[in-house]
Amino acid sequence: MTIQGTNKENTQSLANNRIEKSKWQDWRWQMRHCVRDVGSFERLLGIKLEQTERDAFHQTVSRFPMSITPYYLSLIDKDNLVNDPIFMQSFPNHQELIIHQSDMADPLHEDKDSPAPCVTHRYPDRVLLLVSNTCAMYCRHCTRKRRVGDLDSIPDKDTISQGIDYIRRTPQIRDVLLSGGDPFLLSDDYLDWILTELRAIKHVEVIRIGTRTPVVLPQRITDDLVTMLKKHHPLWINTHFNHPKELTKSSCRALAKLADGGIPLGNQSVLLAGVNDCPRIMRVLVQKLVANRVRPYYLYQCDLSEGLGHFRTPVGKGIEILESLIGHTSGFCVPTYVIDAPGGGGKIPVMPNYLISWSTNKVVLRNYEGVITTYREPDSYEQAFCDRNCASCDLQLNLDSANEQELLGVEMLLSDSDETISLIPQGNERYERRN
Repeated sequence: MTIQGTNKENTQSLANNRIEKSKWQDWRWQMRHCVRDVGSFERLLGIKLEQTERDAFHQTVSRFPMSITPYYLSLIDKDNLVNDPIFMQSFPNHQELIIHQSDMADPLHEDKDSPAPCVTHRYPDRVLLLVSNTCAMYCRHCTRKRRVGDLDSIPDKDTISQGIDYIRRTPQIRDVLLSGGDPFLLSDDYLDWILTELRAIKHVEVIRIGTRTPVVLPQRITDDLVTMLKKHHPLWINTHFNHPKELTKSSCRALAKLADGGIPLGNQSVLLAGVNDCPRIMRVLVQKLVANRVRPYYLYQCDLSEGLGHFRTPVGKGIEILESLIGHTSGFCVPTYVIDAPGGGGKIPVMPNYLISWSTNKVVLRNYEGVITTYREPDSYEQAFCDRNCASCDLQLNLDSANEQELLGVEMLLSDSDETISLIPQGNERYERRN
């Protein structure tokens, strides 16, 4: 690779010299001018890739297309291209074509857990509503590569209405997460219609939106958008910052607009080899996030989607990062480290173990410093038998708002009202012999 000019000069040419400021701040202009080919990428950054690099690029984008907003492209440090976290998240890598034995097109079984168009229903009281297959940028680590890129589209009202109808006739659903693609790639009016339809459903208490536009397209967070969103409280937004470098002045302004609109903000990072698999980088990231009123929510282990093998780290790296955060920074800076279980098992927290041992009257614990201590169990605790007959219980449960559901999993094993003593995996040979 050869370099032409300086990164500063090329960035300025992108944002200032060749482009009117009004256009640069127009999110629709940004979308129309997304970089989708290697020639434009080279020209705008002032670089020249080797022929082998160009050949690898063309092979990769034939399966996993590229799209980078001019804004996000301007953040790339071309003087250290191979180690730049922006470049690694946005530019195709030939390693994406290496499909490992454990890789799956749909590792989370979102399609199999779809009872209606646009809906994934995995957890008892909440659903995922996929309202768009379109993104501002194609993240190279995307778990939904199967549906984003080649299949860029926005479902029509009839299709989304079928998903909303499922939510309407399923009263246990109290929480709806809009995702995609990116919901903020919809027009204000279309998104307003979806939110209005959902808000009209009495049992829907909370609506969440997952978006990466504050990271890759902060221009999308307009005053008009925020004004529209404020009509639909309680509304939560989760975004997706993976590296401190992504928290620019523009992205921070976008976050401030959302926070000033009374919208609680969370962040979901993905642990990516070569990008953020460093305790110091992650500590800076989470501290910058909370300084911008964004609560670190999840740190995801990279999924088993096809073409992500080069991004995956050992689980032990995530534990190491958590050890560097817990006790070393504010508690609300610490995300929950999770593995989204292959096969649709949902998010499983994987955290450092601070409980060393326990007896009938003491538990032995360790803190972040390695100090080992004990906590004495109460001497006078009276075990209450729970038969799930809440009407006869002395504890004051508001039965009108309580959502009594069938006991599941470990909750069932711990319950006094259920006689189940074990959970038996399907196909257990010993139990099959009994039958």
